[in-house]
Amino acid sequence: SAWSCHWSAVRCSLFCSALPTVRHIETVKMHTWLFVAAGVVFVLTAPDIAAPQADVDAAIAEVFGSEPTPSLPPPDQDNMVSCECVPFYMCKNETSEDYYGEDVIDIRLGESGCAHYLEKCCPVRSTLPDPPRTPRPSPADLRCGVRHEQGVGFKITGGVENEANYGEFPWMVALLRRDWVDDVVSLKVMVCGGSIIHPQVILTGAHCVKGKKDLIVRAGEWDTKTDKEQYPTQDRIVKQIILHDQYYAGGLHNDVALLLLENPLDLNPVVGTICLPAQDENMNGRNCIVTGWGKDVFGNKGKYQEILKRVEQPIIPRGPCQNTLRKTRLGPRFKLHKSLLCAGGQIGKDACKGDGGGPLVCPSMHDPNLYVQAGIVAWGIGCGTEVPAIYANVAQFRTWIDDKMASLNLV
Repeated sequence: SAWSCHWSAVRCSLFCSALPTVRHIETVKMHTWLFVAAGVVFVLTAPDIAAPQADVDAAIAEVFGSEPTPSLPPPDQDNMVSCECVPFYMCKNETSEDYYGEDVIDIRLGESGCAHYLEKCCPVRSTLPDPPRTPRPSPADLRCGVRHEQGVGFKITGGVENEANYGEFPWMVALLRRDWVDDVVSLKVMVCGGSIIHPQVILTGAHCVKGKKDLIVRAGEWDTKTDKEQYPTQDRIVKQIILHDQYYAGGLHNDVALLLLENPLDLNPVVGTICLPAQDENMNGRNCIVTGWGKDVFGNKGKYQEILKRVEQPIIPRGPCQNTLRKTRLGPRFKLHKSLLCAGGQIGKDACKGDGGGPLVCPSMHDPNLYVQAGIVAWGIGCGTEVPAIYANVAQFRTWIDDKMASLNLV
């Protein structure tokens, strides 16, 4: 284990599995590697000479770009030329000759009649259109905290696991770690979440990044098993890690870190920033939302999620939360540190393993249509129990964040 906690009952929201087993399969002009992790086999191929930012996309695609190849439904002999499968955003006004539009998409594979749920069988005319153009992006609202509750380009149906809509939370990022094997880039699965607070700065948990190297941030991610979304994901190398100087790993006190990216992100409808609260702002009584790709349940039976999930989490006042925690194995003398806050405590609704570092966001007290980040996923006792989850209290660190941003000349 790469970390430890002082209480046997506490699980920290940090992906800390052992390195996957690596076996060399074949060597030609490319290196192919077999990764076995958590019972899942990954085959990665990378060139002999590893390059920096320019080749990161190709390496990441081996893991995040892979997707199952479902069989096509049997062709309808009476309807062979009546429609064609095209990306959903290319079908509008009943014909695939129009390429811009919104849709409602059922994420259950096969419901669309095409090989992939992000494709649509679109009616065609006798004369086929010219090759499709790149979809024209919608004007991006560049304010912080803009949630696209209805999705960007389409809204999903058929979800059963609290799936977020595509682009609903544009500040959400996945934090990946690069591992080097014989000078070839290989990738483990996502280690944590994070949030965009500036095009070049990510806010996450210190426990996610302390002692880590070769980190990559992926923005605009939604379904980790496909790259058919309307906007391509953006990957950036982490240039610098800034830990809070009073971070204490034993109890995850002051569990806050900033990641400076080598190059800024390009803001668009699915990549945006989250607002920050005022210093010491009180979040009690607000109904908030936590997002991530973490496990659905705690333990070996839990599965990491393919599509980004959202879970509603009400903020719990410190007094009642501490009393609840004292009834657990933490014991009657447990004290909730001032840098932490509580949320949740509803059965089946919680952040879980793999969600660490991710944002807990709440409607702004000044404008309920905008969101501010209240917390950073830190730790909890189990997942989805009546015991609240514990988050780093972002309002306690607003001044610290502003000072660090100013020192980087990023305001």
